[in-house]
Amino acid sequence: MEYIGEDSRAHRPVMLHRVLVGAMERFVGGLVEHYGGAFPLWLAPEQIRILPVSESFGSDAEGFVGELVAAGIRAILDARETLGRRIRDAELHRIPYVGVIGAREIGDGTVAVRRRGGGGGKRLCRALSS
Repeated sequence: MEYIGEDSRAHRPVMLHRVLVGAMERFVGGLVEHYGGAFPLWLAPEQIRILPVSESFGSDAEGFVGELVAAGIRAILDARETLGRRIRDAELHRIPYVGVIGAREIGDGTVAVRRRGGGGGKRLCRALSS
């Protein structure tokens, strides 16, 4: 490959190529490896998982999830099996926050929030509709 330069002679072109990230798959793989799957809140595909204590609180939990999604938060409702198993699954999937809704939370208009890796400590925060 050649081109004719300003001096009317043939020159061989040189191209410099710099790739900061490389292939997108490699970049995402690097992120997963760096964070060990425990992504920060802004990057996590699922930011909060809402867990009703029993089926009787499912409709209230659904309404809260709808409010979260409307506010732009990536939230999912998980109403299967036992509460302990759902909390364990959320920890294994490295969900940043888990919100538990039961009778006390419905009465107070709050949600019990667990942080990833925070153990059993619970903190109550106001629901969006309050």
